[in-house]
Amino acid sequence: MLSCDICGETVTSEPDMKAHLLVVHMENEVICPFCKLSGVNYDEMCFHIETAHFEQNTLEERNFERIDTMQNGTSNNKDNSLQSTVEVNSSIHSACASNHPKGSAQSLPEDDTLKRKEVYSENLSESRKFQKSRGKQSGLSEIKEPIYETMYSPPECPFCGKIEECGQDMETHVKTKHASLLDTPLEDCVQPFYDCPMCGLICTNYDILQEHVDLHLEESSIRQGMDRVQCSGDLELAHQLQREEDSKRRSEESRQEMEEFQKLQRQYGLDNSGGYKQQQLRNMEIEVNKGRMLPSEFHRRRAEMMESLALGTDDGKTKTSGIIEALHRYYQNAATDVRHVWLSSAVDHFHSSLGDKGWGCGYRNFQMLLSSLLQNDAYEECLKGMSVPCIPKIQSMIEDAWKEGFDPHGASQLNNKLQGTKAWIGACEVYTLLTSLRVKCRIIDFHKSTGPSGTHPHLFEWILNYYSSEREGNSKVVWTSKPPIYLQHQGHSRTIVGIEERKNRTLCLLIFDPGCPSREMQKLLQQDIEASSLKQLRKFVGNLKHKQYQIVAVEGTLSSEEKVARRQASQVFTAEKIPR
Repeated sequence: MLSCDICGETVTSEPDMKAHLLVVHMENEVICPFCKLSGVNYDEMCFHIETAHFEQNTLEERNFERIDTMQNGTSNNKDNSLQSTVEVNSSIHSACASNHPKGSAQSLPEDDTLKRKEVYSENLSESRKFQKSRGKQSGLSEIKEPIYETMYSPPECPFCGKIEECGQDMETHVKTKHASLLDTPLEDCVQPFYDCPMCGLICTNYDILQEHVDLHLEESSIRQGMDRVQCSGDLELAHQLQREEDSKRRSEESRQEMEEFQKLQRQYGLDNSGGYKQQQLRNMEIEVNKGRMLPSEFHRRRAEMMESLALGTDDGKTKTSGIIEALHRYYQNAATDVRHVWLSSAVDHFHSSLGDKGWGCGYRNFQMLLSSLLQNDAYEECLKGMSVPCIPKIQSMIEDAWKEGFDPHGASQLNNKLQGTKAWIGACEVYTLLTSLRVKCRIIDFHKSTGPSGTHPHLFEWILNYYSSEREGNSKVVWTSKPPIYLQHQGHSRTIVGIEERKNRTLCLLIFDPGCPSREMQKLLQQDIEASSLKQLRKFVGNLKHKQYQIVAVEGTLSSEEKVARRQASQVFTAEKIPR
């Protein structure tokens, strides 16, 4: 036999039990077994039992499980009946749970609102009677009362959780303490739920939810603050690294600038390492140490140098004279590929020595130019009593010109000092010195190329016009009275002593280079000059490809008044530019 857990009615089989449950309890009126609640459908009743009588229902099921364990002698028919009943009841509860999940806030219809005061007053007394009747219907009447009492749990208030000794005390407690709740509709008794919008946590109280959300916001604020602190720390670290990098870069740039400056100082002889005298003595000592000079020769040359420095004149050890005359003879008798040639007035070649090697080209070119002027009667008045000076004397003469007021800007660039240094000089210093000697000259600046591949054909044309102004008839060789021309470019200077016009109409300059030693220049003094010997003198248009060239061309003498005017003009030094 099977007994219904809801009403206690017994049926003979499991299909009958299912039919009973469907007809009596699902289609007809359903009554709560604990508080006699009625007037609701089966799903609502299941929801009511699970919410209002959850602990009592759980305790009852546990008690029956324990009693079933103790009654091992019960007949198989009773066991099967109880098991079937439990299975049916479980299936009903599962269906209820699927339709009405636990914790749902679904309320009963308003027209089915119950008068709950009477229901709750009968709750505790009826539940205990129902539990005893279920025990009898399930064949548990043989269980002794002490066993059931040990499994019984004191009733607990469904509103405040207070536990009383018996149901009558609980009934009195509910009527006195929670009378207002008994008049409240069922849907108002269902506790609301609040979901956290940030983490999904379910709270039963709005204030608790508010505190919970505030904790989220506080945590977020702290995290953002930490992020800002971290970001600020990273930014400060980046700035520090940038400052260190900038400092390192500036230090490296300063070091490189200093190295470049020192290199330029050494290159232009401004590194306080001594001048002509010191370098001459030092290089002669090196020659002695290498065995290329005898000690006796060292002392002899040293004495000659000291005498030359004392007199202020060049000792002539590097001079080669008579080359222009030899060239005149050569062009008259040979050079069949040359149509016309113009030569400057007589000029001596001076080359660098041990005392000025690497920096003295400007001084040596001035010596060449001055040697030509000294042989020209037109300049005798302004150069009376002079001879070709030595390099230290030339330095002293330029310093004297600066003291007169010539080229103050150039003087300041060289610290107003040349003596005792290896400072380079260029076109401006040569112009200053010649002007101070009342020699009329001008500087022409060929500041950019005027031909293909960086060439300067305008330079060649200007020099041709300079020398050809004294052309005499149809003579092939013209030995003019024009002085040589000082030619300056980056890093070196030379002296132009003539120009060729070849049969193919191309031009070729004849140049004295102070870097060419005397033994090579003396080959031009031979009776029969070989054409290959002139290779060191000839420079075609394609041989001069420096970015800029400056020349100093002598044009006569100056009066005292003209010298003063040119001194005033040199306060702001300007040069004639070609092309304009």
